[in-house]
Amino acid sequence: MDIKDIQNLIKFVSKAEVSEVKYKTKDFEITIKTPLAGSEVAYAQPAVYHTAPQQVASAPAPAATPAAASAEKAEAASSDESKYVTIKSPMIGTFYRKPSPDKDVFVNVGDEVSVGKTICVIEAMKLFNQIESEVSGKIVKILVDDSSPVEYDQPLFLVDPS
Repeated sequence: MDIKDIQNLIKFVSKAEVSEVKYKTKDFEITIKTPLAGSEVAYAQPAVYHTAPQQVASAPAPAATPAAASAEKAEAASSDESKYVTIKSPMIGTFYRKPSPDKDVFVNVGDEVSVGKTICVIEAMKLFNQIESEVSGKIVKILVDDSSPVEYDQPLFLVDPS
């Protein structure tokens, strides 16, 4: 069983919403457990919030509050990021920017990448899996710190495809 088969199995388990899957062959055995394992399913009840009637203030409101300004900046940043392609983690593991501690990083912000170029390594179950770029373009932002844990489908890089 190669890494692509394991990744496909993990995707299947996450979409099937099962708590545990065991797969066993003559030379290989894998067990995948999800957070649902051993926990009761809880149904969320809608929360009802009551607010007091708002009093109309006679004093004029300031033109722009700091909260409104930061909301506008966040809105502008999200619209800027919409033109970028996000490269996401294909698996759960530990994210590394270098092939080994004594080597250089695979990519930096501003580097050009092409489809199939190795951009990082994710360690999962003592296996170091090279993650390749799915898109050609320029690295705009690295969203994960080196040696930090990552989840399945977590954004890793922003790439400007133009």
